[in-house]
Amino acid sequence: MDNRLKLPVGIEDFEEIRKEGFYYIDKTKLIEQLLMNWGKVNLFTRPRRFGKTLNMSMFKSFFEIGTDKSVFDELYISRNKKLCNEHMGKYPVIFLSLKGVDGLTFDIALKRITTTMKNEARRHYYLKDSGKLVNEERMQYEQLLLGQMDDVTDSIRLLSELLCKHYGKKVIILIDEYDVPLDKAFSNGYYDEMSELIRGLLGQALKTNDFLQFAILTGCLRVSKESIFTGINNFKVLSIMDTRFDEQFGFTDEEVKQILTDYGLSSHFGEIKEWYDGYRFGNADVYCPWDVVNYIDLLCADSKALPQDFWSNSSGNTIVRRFIDKANVQTKAEIEKLIAGESIEKDVLQELTYNEIDKSIENLWSVLLTTGYLTQNGRTTSGKYLLKIPNREIRNLFSRQIKEWFSDVSRSDGKVLEELCGAFVNKEPEKIEKIFGDYLWNTISIRDTAVAKEKKENFYHGILLGLLGYKSTWRTMSNAESGTRYSDILVEVGENRTGIAIELKYAEGGDMDAACAEALQQIEEKDYIARLKQDGMQNFIKYGIACFKKNCKVTMGD
Repeated sequence: MDNRLKLPVGIEDFEEIRKEGFYYIDKTKLIEQLLMNWGKVNLFTRPRRFGKTLNMSMFKSFFEIGTDKSVFDELYISRNKKLCNEHMGKYPVIFLSLKGVDGLTFDIALKRITTTMKNEARRHYYLKDSGKLVNEERMQYEQLLLGQMDDVTDSIRLLSELLCKHYGKKVIILIDEYDVPLDKAFSNGYYDEMSELIRGLLGQALKTNDFLQFAILTGCLRVSKESIFTGINNFKVLSIMDTRFDEQFGFTDEEVKQILTDYGLSSHFGEIKEWYDGYRFGNADVYCPWDVVNYIDLLCADSKALPQDFWSNSSGNTIVRRFIDKANVQTKAEIEKLIAGESIEKDVLQELTYNEIDKSIENLWSVLLTTGYLTQNGRTTSGKYLLKIPNREIRNLFSRQIKEWFSDVSRSDGKVLEELCGAFVNKEPEKIEKIFGDYLWNTISIRDTAVAKEKKENFYHGILLGLLGYKSTWRTMSNAESGTRYSDILVEVGENRTGIAIELKYAEGGDMDAACAEALQQIEEKDYIARLKQDGMQNFIKYGIACFKKNCKVTMGD
């Protein structure tokens, strides 16, 4: 490996990666595939952090007049001499990224779109003195530079006209993350105004633009043609279901093995596959590149570093919480199946407007698929898709969101929680069993079949700990050192100096009595009461609790 190659963590500019000596996994075959099979308007939909912006930057570097052709040396595309001679560095290019268009109000978002246009106009500053433009056209360019266009929806089309007249060549338009302004507008309550603006902006630039060679757009969602792309002909959508270009966003097995070999980290392939693989685009199985690069970068600094949730922690995950909030009994059962590693059958709507997302839980299933929280595992004979959670990272995300949801729901149920806590002090195991069992039936259980018994216990442990946390005057300890080991839960009730030791077991196979007996035996053998005695407790209660799926049994010790 060339030790000078750095990992491009957070770098999405193709030329910077190539010129500054960063490691690059060659995706230039995408250029060849596009030119061999392109439409007037090409939309690639992929989840965030799958290399959309880097690939768009690559398109810009390849097509734009004046490009540094050396950045493609030794890459796949350089072997196609005919195609490079015909297209490399031959077109004026407009490159807009809308990922930064955000704002609590429509006016703020509009200003950010205007600023984005001004910055792209400034990149073509040579138009200010172009002898190919007449005075009126140069004045129009000045208005673009100043952000003083009479109609911002005509700005992309106008810039393409000026570029075409200057170069005598039709223009390639690249629009990255076209749907981010719609997503932010939907979240902040001005969706109708923003959808009208985006419809006008794209309609002018892509539908009736005589100066357009072709356009490429990227986004997460395939927003319905009727709402945004009305009247655009020869519109080619290349979604995560499409077999075309399926390996060009994300890393393949071979690519991950190669980068690990290059950095001397081949022994970590198994954990990277478990945590970051599992996505299926078309017929290709791919890894999330953001995760792979970040984890390898971490391993280069610390060879013992454990995998982390890089993708799920890189931006908001409100869509998962919105989904869980809306879940009915059937949906909760389906979520449990997914977390247990199983697939579920669902119809998938590939075209939605943001206004339709919340209209039904079925629409949210489709959004979870297109945004990367779920992936598809084939289709049934009836045409439904088999959906599953792709990997360990996303499974962890669902688990966290479910725990947060349960905590919020249970916190509002003060009367029942008061009864539950009172039952622990009053030595009422049957009452504990009923109330705790009711909570388990009404929540979403995390019964991950891919993890060890101890980790299954962690879910039930966390639920019970959260319920007992309702009593702010109690001292509730989790995994506290006591006796010769660490106990599950210790509770100290100061007002009557009562100490409670709780050991929780997951009853593999469903033998609840045996699991309770094992829990009580562990309390005795490991002397979990010792810590309670040290802290001045005088009355002691011991509970063994067994859980299996959504059932529990509570036994009190002597």
